[in-house]
Amino acid sequence: QVQFVESGGGLVHPGGSLRLSCSASGFSFSNDHMSWYRRAPGKEREWVAFITRAGLGGGTTYADSVKGRFAISRDNAENTVYLQMNSLKPEDTAVYYCHRANFPNDAWGQGTQVTVSS
Repeated sequence: QVQFVESGGGLVHPGGSLRLSCSASGFSFSNDHMSWYRRAPGKEREWVAFITRAGLGGGTTYADSVKGRFAISRDNAENTVYLQMNSLKPEDTAVYYCHRANFPNDAWGQGTQVTVSS
């Protein structure tokens, strides 16, 4: 079945960086668009970043709140999608998840906790 395993979160000071990884399985990874989402304490899950499937030039889009600070990428040979997060702010504190774009019924992984605090 479809599975996502996120990793790479942690505690970081404001202005710091983290690189999240998500290992995907159970589907043809290179044929699907991928996204990162996050859920902050007491808030709904929100979309963060998107990357197109293989063969479409690796086009990316970002939520306005992270544009210019975060970068999504993928390694189709490793079935892995990444999220490089720079210039982190306290408001970036959340559990981060990856997911197949356009497949809302896929199960969600456990996510990885990112805490930005001094």
